[in-house]
Amino acid sequence: MKPFSDGRAANDEFQSANKGLQRGELVRDLLRQRVKVPDLPSDFMARPHLNAQLAEAIRAATTVFIEAPSGFGKSCSILSAMKSRESGSDVLRWISLTNQENAPVRFLTLLSMALELPEELESALQGGASFSDALAMLLVAWSRQARPDLQVLVLDSFQALTNPAATALVHQLCRDLPKSLCLFVASRCHLPFETHQLELENRFVRIGSESLEFSRSETFEFFRQSPDGGGLTSVAIDRLYDLTEGWPTPLALYRRELQRGPDRKPLQECASVERFLKDTVLGQLTPAQNRSIRAVAELELCSDDLFFILQERLAEATMLPSEMCERGIPVRPMPGRGRWYRLNPLLQEWLQTQAMAGYSERMVLASRWFSRQQQFPEALRYALLAGDGDEVIRIASESSEALLLGQDTASLLRLRKSLPPRLLEHSGRLRIVYSWVHAIGGQFRQARALIDGLAGEERSQHAARLAALQAFILRGEGKVLPALDFADQALADETLSPQGQLVTQMVRSSALCAAGRFQEARDANRAASRLAREAGDSGSEALAVYSHARIELGKGALRHAEQLLRTGLDTAIQELARPARIGETRLQLNLVLVLWHQGRFDEADRLLVLCGRHAEQTRDLGLLLAMAIRVLICRAQQRLDDAFVWIGRAERTMHSWQVDESLFVPVLEALKASCWLAQGQPDSAFHALQRLQPYRDAGCVPELFPMMPGLLDCLEVRIHLSRGDLVRARETLLKTARQYQERIPWGVELHVKLLDAVLLHDEKGLAAARKALVAAVEEATPEHFISPFAELRGELQGLMEKCSDQLPDSRFKQSLAELFGLRSEDGNADTLQEPISEREQGVLELIAQGLSNQEIADKLHISLHTVKTHARRINAKLEVRSRTQAIVRARELGLL
Repeated sequence: MKPFSDGRAANDEFQSANKGLQRGELVRDLLRQRVKVPDLPSDFMARPHLNAQLAEAIRAATTVFIEAPSGFGKSCSILSAMKSRESGSDVLRWISLTNQENAPVRFLTLLSMALELPEELESALQGGASFSDALAMLLVAWSRQARPDLQVLVLDSFQALTNPAATALVHQLCRDLPKSLCLFVASRCHLPFETHQLELENRFVRIGSESLEFSRSETFEFFRQSPDGGGLTSVAIDRLYDLTEGWPTPLALYRRELQRGPDRKPLQECASVERFLKDTVLGQLTPAQNRSIRAVAELELCSDDLFFILQERLAEATMLPSEMCERGIPVRPMPGRGRWYRLNPLLQEWLQTQAMAGYSERMVLASRWFSRQQQFPEALRYALLAGDGDEVIRIASESSEALLLGQDTASLLRLRKSLPPRLLEHSGRLRIVYSWVHAIGGQFRQARALIDGLAGEERSQHAARLAALQAFILRGEGKVLPALDFADQALADETLSPQGQLVTQMVRSSALCAAGRFQEARDANRAASRLAREAGDSGSEALAVYSHARIELGKGALRHAEQLLRTGLDTAIQELARPARIGETRLQLNLVLVLWHQGRFDEADRLLVLCGRHAEQTRDLGLLLAMAIRVLICRAQQRLDDAFVWIGRAERTMHSWQVDESLFVPVLEALKASCWLAQGQPDSAFHALQRLQPYRDAGCVPELFPMMPGLLDCLEVRIHLSRGDLVRARETLLKTARQYQERIPWGVELHVKLLDAVLLHDEKGLAAARKALVAAVEEATPEHFISPFAELRGELQGLMEKCSDQLPDSRFKQSLAELFGLRSEDGNADTLQEPISEREQGVLELIAQGLSNQEIADKLHISLHTVKTHARRINAKLEVRSRTQAIVRARELGLL
């Protein structure tokens, strides 16, 4: 018996399709509908950012590949982008593909109709030309015709083509695309042919689901465009975004459901959404493939290796997570984690509504697999889901210290509820571990209760560990100097373990940073980094990088802090086959903070979605920072109602987590005061500040918000200003400056200088105020530190309108003009037909510094080819031919 041949089977399947059709078999009139440009839905939301991205990709002889699962609006996005172009839809040619186009002659016929070249195809086929020759003749005929505008050809639903002969024709079309044509290929799946040569020639652009999905702000706009506002609160819209991650079609279907009647169901229970998921997303899958996806939906993350283990309990489940991704299922690969994938939350939640038999057995298998990988927090999580008490106790007793290193507070707190009471009572080691757990979770009273109950002998035996723990608790409560005393006491004890030394050095670094002693904080952080590297603990090493970045933030070095954070994240994700840890989440959150300070709200918004979700799952107090940044962004965008909604959510979350009020109340009261001041309610802001007076008198410095004391002093100045009490405002400002002396955090210092400019305007006139304002702008420009200007927009508005002409020309000045709604007078940015992008600006600045292409690639952590591509685009946009000319031209335009 001959062996089975997959290749022969595939060839046999398309044998009849690969034959040429006889004349008269194709009725062109029946195919006209397939080359008709579809209509854009009347309620389609305009997305200028996406339109600009697609329009920028439209170039001569270029293929634009749009790859995303079903429901991401690939076709509508192309139509919208073409509609927004000056040339409009007159240059657009469209082919809607089906599996019938697996017959090459049928595909060629549609192509000839779209290009309006039917006679050339007929003559080619009648002359006995091969399919490849027929396509070449069509392209030659097309090139001979002169056209004033670049034409755009769209191949929609490319995933329908599975015949190698048909896909080979598309590959040939991409390779030999005439200069008067740009090709769009829209598909749910990967292309079945290589494209690297086209990419190297700068003739291939890929646009994925990350560009097509709605951002959080677009989701809010989408529902607010509904005739009745969608009938949804901000909380409900925010929940929809978290559930869908901006998946356009389910959001559009849900909006239509809301318009049909007052009855509101959860998104995943709406009939139209369920039909879309069942029929469109999963409709073409076999029962075995559906079981595979349901098994993946049971896990937070899944890898191919883990799935192989679960196959023991799955009947005929054959589709790996990597194959799901390639098939166009909304499964997102986790960057830098090897072969880890996760389902879209909406699809995952919908699949989980129907449980499969054998769930507990699969969770046990997953738990044991993670145990073998030394990933104990994940092993614990799935043991708890399996309800296997013996396995839970085994992990707790054998791996308690490893669990602590894993930094998963949620799993550890769930574990405590499952532990026998006697185990915790009679184990001093576990009491200390769980005191750490409660302290990490902000439950300082519970943490103290556990260690206060230790017997005298145990206290003496674990004196160094207890001192380290006391330092951690005190720092969490904002008590800087006592925390330093206990940290020094712990480090003086030689019995303290390396892990204990590591945590204590990080506590010292945080406390010293809060005290403005940046050099000492840096020394402590270096010691923590060294201990983390020696221990091989990547989670703690990520926290050490986070601590270093915090120091740089306190000094105002935003660009250095961003570089540290991105390097730390790049390092963290190199550890393959592991889920994310809290250290990595903290890196992401502080990167969001840097982006907020620089006014990069869209980038901050996308990153907040990812790290905020993980912080909530692991019960990381960094969620408080994430929600605080949400408030700041909403306030900067004048969405004050949404800002108060986020404050309310943060309060409810902290209460439900039983976090001590000393950790979150000062933060949220300060945010309330700031929002009330923005609403023109200085009395409400004043009362909020009064409630914070006990914390201010005690000198509390929140660990997550080290600049808060100084910002509260500035807030007091602003309240006096809004009440018209300039004398008290000046007195408070002078007191603040004296209090910090040379140790003032740079962000606070910038607030002080801007408020000084506002006061000078009333005290000494416009000239003195302008001088102070220009000096503050010059200091903020190198780091693009725009957040203080956004915070003080109400106070600075009038002064900025009078002084904007005197500010030095720069990109920062342009950003200030946008923030304050001022018309830019220099017009430099408008002299370019196509503006320099942010990434190109970074490359341009390094070129101006004299760096070579390879040095730029190393500094930005990108490939040499990418640097050369950016350099070519910069030269094209500046209309120059060399690096030297580019530098001169950029300086003339104020870009450098």
